[in-house]
Amino acid sequence: MRVREKTRRGWETLRRLRREDRGTQLVELAIVIPLLLMLVGATAEFGRFFYTYSTLAKAARAGARYQISQPPGANWAQTKNLVVYGNTAGTGTPVVSGLTTANVTITENRTGSKLQTITVAISGYGYQPVFDLGKLTKNTSLSLSVNVAPSSTMRQLVQ
Repeated sequence: MRVREKTRRGWETLRRLRREDRGTQLVELAIVIPLLLMLVGATAEFGRFFYTYSTLAKAARAGARYQISQPPGANWAQTKNLVVYGNTAGTGTPVVSGLTTANVTITENRTGSKLQTITVAISGYGYQPVFDLGKLTKNTSLSLSVNVAPSSTMRQLVQ
């Protein structure tokens, strides 16, 4: 008779625990928090990438605008300085960390001897994310580094 009584009490305890709600919010929070943190991190990383790309695109556009106002083939070093540092003297810090004048290329498009367009391009610049899986896991195949290569082409109006 005692065994039946213990079994009945055990089943009653299980039924009561099944109806309890205490602690479920903590379990739900433990499931949701990592997902929310990943979403916030991804949003911040996308914002950083967009800022970097738009800054480089604006720098290339400023360089093309400056070079188109110069005599053809002249002042390329000043144009590269303008793209990288924001001034023709080449002083200060780069507009984006890691950018050098070696990353800037200037191309003149000519028809015969007449200059048609000038293209200022940024190449070989790698965007380095804060949360890089390749660095965290020491596995280069998982790297989230992306090459950013904006360019700007402007037409020569007057010669």
